[in-house]
Amino acid sequence: MDTLDQQLLALLRLDARATVATLAAKLKVSRGTVTNRIAKLEDAGVIVGYTVRLRPDVTPNEICAWMSIAVEGNKTREVISILLGEPGVAGLFDTNGRWDLLAELRAATLAELADVLERVRLIKGIGATETSIHLQTYKAA
Repeated sequence: MDTLDQQLLALLRLDARATVATLAAKLKVSRGTVTNRIAKLEDAGVIVGYTVRLRPDVTPNEICAWMSIAVEGNKTREVISILLGEPGVAGLFDTNGRWDLLAELRAATLAELADVLERVRLIKGIGATETSIHLQTYKAA
């Protein structure tokens, strides 16, 4: 993946329903380039699906968890690219200290959360993870 692919993924994360024409205009490339890039990212398994993001208060029973992730060697970019395409990852953050990344996970059920955890743990380049389920919020921004 190059810079253009990463910029394309960033735009799709903001609005997966954006038209090819809109994406091409924002990236300053042709519509054919965008179409081909999306097809290659889908074929390579980088883009594994498209989803809808909801306000947290719309789904009050949704399970939220936080996964701390340690990345092996210099695989951070590859791991981030795969995590950005994981539908269960609602947010992804770079951190310092013991863990390299912090992922906010969302799932409708514990079984669905278990599936997300399994998919994430199988990503090549992830050395270790630690997950905490969000139980209650006392103060939010």
